[in-house]
Amino acid sequence: MPPSTRCSDQAMDDDALTLPVRTVFARACESEDTPLPDTLRSAITGELDRAGHDGDPRCDLSAAAAWADAERARFTALFAAAELEGCADVLVRRAVLACAPLASLSGAWLQWMSEPGNAEELVTMRALALFAADVGAGHPGASRGDAYLALMRHVRVAVHARPAARLVHDRRIADPSFHLPALALTMSRRPDTYQGEIIGLDLFSRAVGLLPPLAGVRTRLPHAADWAALDPGRAPAVDDAQAVAAAFTAAAGTAGTTATERGFAWAFAALRRWSDEVYRELDAARDPSFEMAELIRSRAREASAYHDRFVMRGRPLKQWLAEARTDPAPFLAALADSRLVQPGRSGASRLTGELVSENGRMFRVFPDDDLDVINRWIDALPADPAERARLRPAAQEPRSITFRPAPDTAGDGAAPAGLREAYTRLLRRTITPATRRYALRYVEGWLARSRHGMKQAAQSLPAEPPSDGLRPWLLDRHDLHNSEFQDGSDDPLPERAALIDSTLQLAPLTLIDGAWLAGHTDYQLASAERGHFLFETYWDELGNGRPELNHPLIYRAVLREMGIELPPTRSPEFAAWPALRDRSFELPVYWLAIGRFPLTFEPEILGLNLAMELSGVGGSYRRARQALKRYGFSTAFVDVHNTIDNVATGHSAWAADAVDGYLAQQAPAARTDAWDRIRAGYRSLNPPSGFWARNAARRARVEASAHV
Repeated sequence: MPPSTRCSDQAMDDDALTLPVRTVFARACESEDTPLPDTLRSAITGELDRAGHDGDPRCDLSAAAAWADAERARFTALFAAAELEGCADVLVRRAVLACAPLASLSGAWLQWMSEPGNAEELVTMRALALFAADVGAGHPGASRGDAYLALMRHVRVAVHARPAARLVHDRRIADPSFHLPALALTMSRRPDTYQGEIIGLDLFSRAVGLLPPLAGVRTRLPHAADWAALDPGRAPAVDDAQAVAAAFTAAAGTAGTTATERGFAWAFAALRRWSDEVYRELDAARDPSFEMAELIRSRAREASAYHDRFVMRGRPLKQWLAEARTDPAPFLAALADSRLVQPGRSGASRLTGELVSENGRMFRVFPDDDLDVINRWIDALPADPAERARLRPAAQEPRSITFRPAPDTAGDGAAPAGLREAYTRLLRRTITPATRRYALRYVEGWLARSRHGMKQAAQSLPAEPPSDGLRPWLLDRHDLHNSEFQDGSDDPLPERAALIDSTLQLAPLTLIDGAWLAGHTDYQLASAERGHFLFETYWDELGNGRPELNHPLIYRAVLREMGIELPPTRSPEFAAWPALRDRSFELPVYWLAIGRFPLTFEPEILGLNLAMELSGVGGSYRRARQALKRYGFSTAFVDVHNTIDNVATGHSAWAADAVDGYLAQQAPAARTDAWDRIRAGYRSLNPPSGFWARNAARRARVEASAHV
């Protein structure tokens, strides 16, 4: 066990902060906050440093692949032995559960590698392309995690499988299985600190391919899963991961190489340690007494309350059960010799017959899986009492792992001083609690403005959701845009200077294209029924991994034609650019802020997304094209949006379908409120700006401050 972890039964300093690994895993699965970023940093850094010092400092893909092949062969042989012994199904169930925390979120460590501030960078585009393949971009339920869920359902162990954070409630999964994914996911929430390490561990994951314990499952159940989909290293993933690493080290230099190698070495050491633990567990589980001891240990506490009268070997069963919480072996020996059990004959035993029958005192106390364990244990008991006396279940190592992070000395931090500072901070995934509160207040205020006078608003969604869905309404709006464009065809185009100025003032907004959807890069949202529309839209905005299609880069090219060379978007110099007016940051900050809360403001984001994708199609994009063309500027930016946002098969259509899907999943009583929130989100693209609207925003911000 690595020095950064401690078993729960070890003494600890009274003032030490300890975090169970299940807590770290569950909080790292949260999509709206950075889980324990500063307090865990010391534990993560310590592990990374030790792995880099003790292991091979290179990213040796051949060594990783060779180890994985040998390890898969070892598990395959173990399953073959279990097959001869008639217990292969036991190993299948346990292996699938042991792999669940890692396999259910395979590749999720890449989920925050893209952020609005780095959307133009080659590393971002290549990492996002890898991630898009992992989540099956454009197809709901097509992620590698979804493929693993199908396997869990086939084996019937998926009771706590969705969302992935619920896996911590499944006590059949040992704590060590959460260790690697808990730290990997925590690192994913800090890409500013661990970008290179994330790239290194991802490269290692691709080199390993299918998790070694699953090789035995595949042999036993060759048709139970899409095994190719479960392999993170299937072509061309390894080559693509190497390209990400090469782009990163080219940009970051020696420090980038060191960080990548450190992440690779840590992942190698952590997976090797976990694989050994799983092998020992599966090997021990071939003995029926091992699972029986597990069952007794897990149920002893609750059972002791009901067994103070039944006596075995002169002692109340309650006393036996109390001791069994730490060492079940003596109780199992007594139980095997009791009148409740007929060794070798589960069908004739009271424990698995009379007592658990419909009229028995333990009816429905044991689910079918538990009864299978008990039956298997009884059937394996030798008839000779002397032989039974020599049996003792294999000892289990402590299952509870805790982390000892350093105290959090970073503090809460100060809120942004204004729009420009807020813009710069919110471009990054990782923010301080004070900046998060600022973002939440800003969104609440903006939405209050959007709701003000909404009943009288002309440019809004219908008062009631259309019974036949939004597609017909969408076509009507498109027709309106077209007629407005035709009616204004004789209107004068803007002067050249005015066109350049308006293009510049839109830069803080356009260079973060898709920012309102950034939260939907979260692994479990990106492949969800509604979320896949939003992730694919975000994926399109950033060019599907191709720089020539990256919208921020296309916009910068237009600015250069106009003689404007802006600093990098995420730099403080960009927000401080003197030619940019303060009000040019108002809507961008709203986009950045609401994108941080994909669950809290899901209906509002759906409405905003619909408004954004529909806003220029058929009308203003065509008008802008005329102006740009008149002065000899490239029309590529408006051309690409007028096509990919189209109302038939493009982003506008996806946005309408996402809204319809959301409403279909609401209870009838909740649908009105949900629709009102969608309408507010739709209007939030262009909310009213009068005195009363802004006053409503101020009140909303004050109220939000009292609750965060």
